[in-house]
Amino acid sequence: MNKNFSKSMSTSDVLFLAMGAMLGWGWVVLSGEWIVGAGFLGSIIAFLIGGLLIIFIGLTYAELAAAMPETGGGLVFVMRAFGKKSAFVAAWAVLFGYVSVITFEAVALPTVIDYVIPVDHKIFLWNLGGWDVYLTWVLIGSGGAIALTALNYFGIKPAAIFQSVFTVAIVLVGALLVFGALKNGELSNVQPLFKDGIGGTMSVLVMIPFLFVGFDVIPQVASEIKAPPKIIGRILIISIISSVVFYLLIVFGVSVGLTESQLTLSSLATADAMVNLFGNQWFGTLLVLGGVAGIITSWNAFIIGGSRILYAMSVRNMIPEWFGFIHPKYKTPTNAIVFLGILAFVAPFLGRPSLVWIVNAGGIGIVFGYLLVSIAFLRLRKLEPELNRPYKIKHYRFVGIMAILLSVMFITFYLPGMPSALVWPIEWAIVGVWSLIGLSLWVTRSKESTKGVLANVEDY
Repeated sequence: MNKNFSKSMSTSDVLFLAMGAMLGWGWVVLSGEWIVGAGFLGSIIAFLIGGLLIIFIGLTYAELAAAMPETGGGLVFVMRAFGKKSAFVAAWAVLFGYVSVITFEAVALPTVIDYVIPVDHKIFLWNLGGWDVYLTWVLIGSGGAIALTALNYFGIKPAAIFQSVFTVAIVLVGALLVFGALKNGELSNVQPLFKDGIGGTMSVLVMIPFLFVGFDVIPQVASEIKAPPKIIGRILIISIISSVVFYLLIVFGVSVGLTESQLTLSSLATADAMVNLFGNQWFGTLLVLGGVAGIITSWNAFIIGGSRILYAMSVRNMIPEWFGFIHPKYKTPTNAIVFLGILAFVAPFLGRPSLVWIVNAGGIGIVFGYLLVSIAFLRLRKLEPELNRPYKIKHYRFVGIMAILLSVMFITFYLPGMPSALVWPIEWAIVGVWSLIGLSLWVTRSKESTKGVLANVEDY
């Protein structure tokens, strides 16, 4: 299945791929919300608990990715455990989440650029969802889509190098914030340590699944990693732990960098903390540029992961074979990459509100994928106990059951009455439309497969 891909990704490439996907832009825009809602220690506890929960799910992926280092990740695992139909559901659900992030990042880019260089946008196009869409604003996002699509088109290695450079930039900017906090921060600012008790901590905990989406990109490219299978599982877990540490340090930096009243008034707390700590607006701009790097790394990672899912589905006759084309020179699934690039190019034309609906709806697809992989993890331990597992998890029953329970808990966050509930009817309608598209694809491809079998029988 994977003979056309080249093994050109190093272990550091893979680590930065996953970290860049997980860090994104959230650490820039949400830090104030965490601390105002839960307090310094409440936020720290939320990230420690949430990070531990994500590690349980990550451990199931780590064992399976090391045992089956094939393009497609969750699709491969679920197919081996439950068959083609369940594998289609798992892949289609995760693809929904990846597509939603890719399209949203094309909208986030011009939004963030406006923070750095305020632009008086020209050529009004239309108003969607109460948002005025201007051509100059659209061109920034669509231009980014063209650049990232081209980058991925011409090989995984250039995209991986690009990912590594920008992820290092994010880490360095975060480190500068921490340095400023240690040198100039006021420890008294961390008071109050808790806000709203357990409820405040829960308000941060519900965000954890969305902040850590991205570690599952590693299994998608497993066949392109030039490292022993055991290392693949290890890197996946290291990427999650590294991202948890990064978020904890950001909470510390912002907490000591701003007073409670400043936090309440700030719309971009991480950048304002940077300005406060160093006494110069330039440092705030630098931090926002780190956020721009985060947008690009998560965008790039999900193009890589999403295109591999499309390829893996195509070669198994789940979607049209066009998506399975591998460029003979660049060794990338170029048709799948171009398809995702077109979606990202068009996305800014829909304006910001509509893309928020899409990314919110897409999140449920990724956590549903987590659930199916967690169940497949336990089932394969029972069905294939002798399967070579280079990264074998101890206490697998406990880990698997915890991963399943946590995946179910994450799914409940999207249900009516919960803090992160999908908006009715718009966001639920988006979930419904994606599901119907998947169902129609499955039915169509199944019929075509049946016809092909019957034709072969008649020929015989």
